[in-house]
Amino acid sequence: MKSHSYAPVWLMGLTASVLGMFFGILVVAIPEALRARHVPEASVAAITAVAMSPAFWSFLVSPILDVRFSRRWYSVVTAFLAAIVTTLALLNLNHLGLLEFFLLLANFFVTLYMGALGGWLSSIVMEEGRNRLSAWMNIGNAAFGGLTVGIAVKALDHLPPVLAALLLGSVLLLPCAVFPWMPAPAADRRLASASFRKFFGEVISLVKRRDVLIVLLLFVAPTATFALNDMVGGLGPDFHASRHLVGVIGGIGVTLGGIAGSYSFRLIDRLLPLRFLYLAVGVTGALFNLGLLLMPRTPVAFATAMIAENLFMLLSMTVAIAITFDTVGRDNPLAATTFSVLFAAPNVPITYMLYVDAWGYSRHGVAGSFGADAGTSIVACVAMSAFLVWVSGRGRARARALSEADT
Repeated sequence: MKSHSYAPVWLMGLTASVLGMFFGILVVAIPEALRARHVPEASVAAITAVAMSPAFWSFLVSPILDVRFSRRWYSVVTAFLAAIVTTLALLNLNHLGLLEFFLLLANFFVTLYMGALGGWLSSIVMEEGRNRLSAWMNIGNAAFGGLTVGIAVKALDHLPPVLAALLLGSVLLLPCAVFPWMPAPAADRRLASASFRKFFGEVISLVKRRDVLIVLLLFVAPTATFALNDMVGGLGPDFHASRHLVGVIGGIGVTLGGIAGSYSFRLIDRLLPLRFLYLAVGVTGALFNLGLLLMPRTPVAFATAMIAENLFMLLSMTVAIAITFDTVGRDNPLAATTFSVLFAAPNVPITYMLYVDAWGYSRHGVAGSFGADAGTSIVACVAMSAFLVWVSGRGRARARALSEADT
């Protein structure tokens, strides 16, 4: 296939928007539909939490994405399964047990889709295009996630249930329209069952790689998580913000902030090596959070906090994806597995930092939550920076010793 017949990098990046579309349905549209049905808030939160859990554990089955069939095949199949199961979930809004099960299963397929797609993109996009690819992946998630929220809320309110479910399930398939214009490398024709020991030996060797372990440590540390983003939306009363303002900022404002955060990566991606850039984003965002404490508790401050948190979070996610692509490399036989493992890692600190932020809020309100989040991030970034400098120094010393030994 000639290069001019390929989709441009920005369009390939938008194929990741399945994740943003699904999460728009999961965390905004469905909770709103359940509240309209007078489902208790605790039940809504529990359903959402269970449905989000595949982000942590689905990487355990990701090695299957690297064998037998092409990653394009896996991307298409998982997208269709996610669309079908999301439709079934939306048809069961009045049956909470089935709703929870179908949402869990849908997110499982969405997460596998991201693993297959990430492995596929890492093998077809050249190194010089990967930073742009990372930015456009998150731009797509922010833009199409916000658009899907608007469509979903209207559809669930005004369309017949079956038509609304079919419409929203079908939306998840739109990115697949780009696939025919993306090159598809040949599949690894091994059967996992036929080479079980060799295959999983390669998987174990993957997680032992020094560069993978360093990136995993970077992502699981509370460096640039911006978990406060998931808490700020509920702090409207502390800032005297009306529900209408919370809704507007949570839709349009956060979407624009996310797009700005993702796109701004292209302006700063060459200022520092990617790992140090990730830490720099964490420190800058933490200092901004501390600066927000100087503002009066007004609706303007609330809007600023929501948009800024989302901007920094999407920027850090964009850098994280760029680091992930850099670690995966271009001809990695376990590209989808590597991408899945590293893509899941940043979800770990988001979870435990929510507890830290909630603890801070219980002690000193808004100041406590913002201070706990920012302080923890700054300490972690400084410690991780020192560790990376030490590792880099050891690597240079080892290379120098080997060079001297050869001479």
